[in-house]
Amino acid sequence: MMKKIRLYICCALLSVLASSCQDALELTPQDYFGDSNFWQNESQVSNFMVGLHKQFRDNQFQFLRLGEMRGGNYSTVDRQATSLNELPVIEQRLEETSSGVSNWGGFYGPILQLNLFIQKVEAISFLPETRKNYLLGQAYAMRAYYYFHLLRTYGGVPLVLEADVLNGSTDAVQLRKARAAEADVLAAIKADVNKSISLFGAQAAVTDKSQWSPNAALMLKGEVFLWSAKVYNATADLAEAKTALNAVTGSALLPNFANVFAYGQKNNSEIIFAIRFRVGEAEMGNVAAYTYSTFNFNGLHYKDSTVSAGVGNFLVDPLVLAAPNSMQVIQRYAYTFELFQSYDVADTRRNATFYDFYKVNTDVKPYAVTIKNTALVKFLGTIDANKRYFSDDWPVYREADRLLMLAEITNAEGGDPTAFIQPVRDRAYAPAKDPKPFKNAGKDANELAIFEERTKEFVHEGKRWYDLRRMKYGAEPLIFKSPGHPYGLLDKATQAYRILWPIEAAIWTNDPLVAQTPGYQTARPN
Repeated sequence: MMKKIRLYICCALLSVLASSCQDALELTPQDYFGDSNFWQNESQVSNFMVGLHKQFRDNQFQFLRLGEMRGGNYSTVDRQATSLNELPVIEQRLEETSSGVSNWGGFYGPILQLNLFIQKVEAISFLPETRKNYLLGQAYAMRAYYYFHLLRTYGGVPLVLEADVLNGSTDAVQLRKARAAEADVLAAIKADVNKSISLFGAQAAVTDKSQWSPNAALMLKGEVFLWSAKVYNATADLAEAKTALNAVTGSALLPNFANVFAYGQKNNSEIIFAIRFRVGEAEMGNVAAYTYSTFNFNGLHYKDSTVSAGVGNFLVDPLVLAAPNSMQVIQRYAYTFELFQSYDVADTRRNATFYDFYKVNTDVKPYAVTIKNTALVKFLGTIDANKRYFSDDWPVYREADRLLMLAEITNAEGGDPTAFIQPVRDRAYAPAKDPKPFKNAGKDANELAIFEERTKEFVHEGKRWYDLRRMKYGAEPLIFKSPGHPYGLLDKATQAYRILWPIEAAIWTNDPLVAQTPGYQTARPN
């Protein structure tokens, strides 16, 4: 594993970081990491951090894949005469020979670069202390976030917190690392996020919410400590999670749900931290694979689900996707129609998230629906020069997430979460009234209600799989099948190990110290 990481760094770091800020960095390929070439002024350090955020953006779809794709809301049935991607992930069919994600999700490259940044910046003296601390606060938070994904995906993973592989160490044997215990990985994540918050101190966040900030670090701490409290039964961490989330300042729900994601409303008051996409800079290209193929409408698709008229108005390109710049518009991933149906008709999140459409049989009058389908519209981006650009920002943390985590914490403590869940519901139905206001009905019923709100609120935001693993009915995570709720996906008696992902054989082949995730069949020698 470490040998692969070293090769990746040596040949890929220049292209990855230089691609976003090459002119500013004035990179030189010979002995790039030597002190004589770099880490000499504030501009170099700041632009390295810009490069790290660019790389963070490049991982957006991986964050989505790990946090959502196994969550039970993806369709396994092709409904548009195409073919669906990643069915082994979606259908829980992961094995060593079909691991779903390779090379630890690709996260060790960014982690090692963050290790280098932390090592170098902690040693420099030319930066003002406040600026130095802010940059280091960003680095520690970002490293904690990567490791938090690794923990929730694989459990114990190799814990690499030094920049040895970038500092000239070339002995592959010495660079090998076994998987650390989950408790040790969690402890490292907690230490990093606490260090980040300490370094940020009382500094105000920058107005651009596309970079890690004090508020973003506090949100991460709230999420980490909530995970620790509920997954690892460290109940005392509930109080720390609550304190962190209550310390977030300056955010508020927008009155209109759709505007949270609107291209023209970046940095709005609900956003706490988002990955930035912009026309001419970058697109969230995989959104195009959640829509539809215009070629496959074939004059047989209709918007009216009642098909009462039985004539005309067939769909051609209702979302104006036919000129999508360089992106291929097609349906390679699809949410279940049942998810769309789970929304109340009056819930504004329904049509701000999905566009429903129907294939019909035209041989009968009125036309009979044969296929019900949806396209994702939540991150459709903008039209510029008559072309569609999928360049909406992708929220990592926003106010609705803060409120619903506080609702979950309050419920876990035995309190009434109404004050936190009801504002989210009120906004969903605005300007009308919520027809079924939340009522405190006991811990299990409340937990399911909070989970259902999170499901409707955070489609395509990478939350669902982690919510299933963390949230509970009784003493059991929702991920396990239960007569008490319909959300379980795994049989605890036979599939409990599958809450974690397997690693591919190439990892333990390159690093014999690394064991397969417990429970999975492996060809690795004992």
